[in-house]
Parts: sequence; C-alpha cells; structure tokens
Amino acid sequence: MKKLVYSLPLVFMFCLLCAGNAKGQDLLYQAKNPAFGGETFNYQWLQSSAQSQDKLKDPDEASTSPFNRDPLKDFQESLNRQILNQLSRQLVTAQFGEEGLAPGNYTIGDYEIEVSEGMSGININILDKGTGNRTSVTIPYY
Repeated sequence: MKKLVYSLPLVFMFCLLCAGNAKGQDLLYQAKNPAFGGETFNYQWLQSSAQSQDKLKDPDEASTSPFNRDPLKDFQESLNRQILNQLSRQLVTAQFGEEGLAPGNYTIGDYEIEVSEGMSGININILDKGTGNRTSVTIPYY
C-alpha cells in the first residue's frame, strides 16, 4: 500500500511532464447526406444503400416495369379511355350545350356544380353531396 501511495505522485508528475508534448487538431464535421449540406456525389450511394436495406418491397413492382407491359392490355386501356372521353364529351354537350359552361347552378347525380365568372376567370365549384367534399377550379381568361 505504501508503494502505491509513493508511486501515485510519480505517475502524476510524469503525466504533467509529458503533457507539453501533446498535440491536438481542429475537429471538422462534414455531413454525408446531400440534403444536409454534404457532397452531392454521395446521393447515388445513399439511395442504393437505402434501397438495399428496404424490407417493404412492392409485390407488383415487376409488373409495373415498362419492359414487362402487355401491349394488348395497354391497347384495351387506351381504347377504354378514348370511349369514356367521347362519352363524357357527349354528356357535357347534352347538359351544357355547344357553347360550354354558362354561369349558373347545375345538379348532376350527387354533384352540385356552381359556375360563376370572377376577376381572374371562370370559377367552377363542385360539391359532392354524398361525401361533402368540395372542389374548386378556376379557368383563366385568355
């Protein structure tokens, strides 16, 4: 025990003598993520790293690839869109006439449509009575 008591001040003195030779450097923080000011070249590496760790894969991902699309299915969807567009044009023409939307209130099914003219253009407010949702569209003047 006596040896330990005598050796402790010697170790302390030795540490004080050696402290003069200790050197330090400035610490510099550099962010890795480009979103937080890091190097922009890290973006691809960070994204590939995140995708490799992603455990929630989309089961339909392979079918949504543009290389795995079925041309017949695409043709059928395109044809359906064209038919529905033509049908909607005919319905709008039958409801509103050839000149288009005139200011006023219209009721079509569960929808109440209010058309009015404003300073910036034609305002169309659509109310879905079933859900209570409102949609507002402004068509600017030419």
